[in-house]
Amino acid sequence: MADFTVLSEKTGLGPRQFDLDRCVHCGLCLNACPTYRELGLEMDSPRGRVYQMVQVANGTPISDSYREHIGLCLACRGCESACPSGVRYGRMVEDARAELEAHTHRGWFARKLRRLVFVRLLQSRGALSVAGTLLYLFEVSGLKALARGLGQLKLLGLLGDLQQLTPSAEPPFFFSQIGRTFPPEGERRHRVAFLAGCIANVSFARLNEATVRVLQRNGCEVVVPEGQGCCGALHLHAGMRDEARKLACRNIDAILGGGFDAIITNAAGCGSTLKEYGELLEDLPEYAEKARQFSSLMRDITEFLGGIALNPKLGRVDAVVTYQDSCHLAHGQHIRQAPRQLLAAIPGVTFREMPSADICCGSAGIYNVVQNEMAMRILQHKMETVNATQAEIIATANPGCMLQLQAGVRLHGSGQRVMHVVEVLDLAYKNAK
Repeated sequence: MADFTVLSEKTGLGPRQFDLDRCVHCGLCLNACPTYRELGLEMDSPRGRVYQMVQVANGTPISDSYREHIGLCLACRGCESACPSGVRYGRMVEDARAELEAHTHRGWFARKLRRLVFVRLLQSRGALSVAGTLLYLFEVSGLKALARGLGQLKLLGLLGDLQQLTPSAEPPFFFSQIGRTFPPEGERRHRVAFLAGCIANVSFARLNEATVRVLQRNGCEVVVPEGQGCCGALHLHAGMRDEARKLACRNIDAILGGGFDAIITNAAGCGSTLKEYGELLEDLPEYAEKARQFSSLMRDITEFLGGIALNPKLGRVDAVVTYQDSCHLAHGQHIRQAPRQLLAAIPGVTFREMPSADICCGSAGIYNVVQNEMAMRILQHKMETVNATQAEIIATANPGCMLQLQAGVRLHGSGQRVMHVVEVLDLAYKNAK
């Protein structure tokens, strides 16, 4: 494993000058930015944040105002799709947050809590299993429903809003499937590795199982490699770059060299980071080339299925379906058509495009927790566009988006069902006669 103790000193902190120089301040990014659409403030637009990054790079001291504006960014990368100059804003804001993290002095409790979440919990199957078991007991005892009810009555204020975002636990957890190999149905056409994630093993275990089944139905031998773990996306969003690099190296060691045709993820946010391991580890000689090879094999599940001859033995799913673009799939990975094509291939589905489907729902990793008020404002407007479609199913391609949209249905919806695209496909295969 690489030595990370001096890596930040080698690579520097903050956005790189050639990235900063790309922005010509044209303003075409403004309408693509959820926080600018909500607040109308220049400093909370991509252009305004780039301006502030330039000032800091030129020696202006880091201020509380700078921290606030950078912290309020969702890092949804919608501005990248709108930018005619190819500004790599996602990398820039991650660099800025890494720089802020290096200049942040937290109290004892905040340091311990941060380490508990990002190091002890997200990186440990045992800790996640214990947390998942406690969460499950919280649910079956009725306390979760009670807390949500109190939140609906506005008796808990912010805590009530946060309670809406609490994920469910889905025992049996998917951890028990890590290390297994699942044979294809029929002739083997592909051999793939499946990255199961971290929290998804607890809160989206059924989604992971559906992903494996759909891959099997499409002639894939599915390996869930032992030794895999958290991808590091949440750590990058939080400015913990060296911790993310450690996790990247661990996943590369666990998976690369297994003779896989592709490495699959069903989490668009994770996939965006996994595809950028080559950049994340470009300054580590012992991992740089391996990271590039790893990234070249990464595929989102919708991207992979959209690129092969899909098994056409699909049953009917008689429902009106709309699709919410996961930001890191549409803007980070530039995948928009594959999810829509998969949904359109299912008999019985009536697909209705929602307005502004590629505007963020407000999830953005842990943004909906740390910036809850803004996330809920964005979510309310998102649900207005969802409701306008009169869809019965809201499909998306990222577990974090699913949690956010489920909260949106409870708060502002009309009983819609939130599903991952691969879950809709799994249902269609189950319905096949």
